[in-house]
Amino acid sequence: MHGYQLTFYTGQDRRHGHQSVCEWLLGEVRRLGIRGVTVVNCAEGIGHAGAHHAAHMLRLADQPVQIVMAVTEEEAERVLDIVRTANAHVFYVRVPVEFGLIGGAASHDRRRAPARDMRLEAPHATPNEPPDGPPHEPPQDPPATDARSTPARKP
Repeated sequence: MHGYQLTFYTGQDRRHGHQSVCEWLLGEVRRLGIRGVTVVNCAEGIGHAGAHHAAHMLRLADQPVQIVMAVTEEEAERVLDIVRTANAHVFYVRVPVEFGLIGGAASHDRRRAPARDMRLEAPHATPNEPPDGPPHEPPQDPPATDARSTPARKP
């Protein structure tokens, strides 16, 4: 699928109304039904005004944060329209990307399917057989080929 990666850059201490920008944006994205949003707490960065921002023991509020999502073109426009309409002060990057899901079926979606122990559902598993296949014999020592490799016998 083709769309955009939207990345919003903010800080732990940045507010929009009574919420942090991060909390507010996540709520708006959730209301739009967009899934797969990741929040990245960064160690440090340089802001748009040139100020150095970093997470320190005494000043965690200055920690830079990224909110990253892969969305369709329509979803990107809807998110950006909400941010513009709310007059939220936040820097963003919009990059064209190809995205999708690789691998297993939709069972990875925890909201649609309950969590399961996939090992118990393996087609070859039986009640007496471990889920990773039949039991294996421990390795055996190779047979002795000459007198030097044969242990000495007691008389």
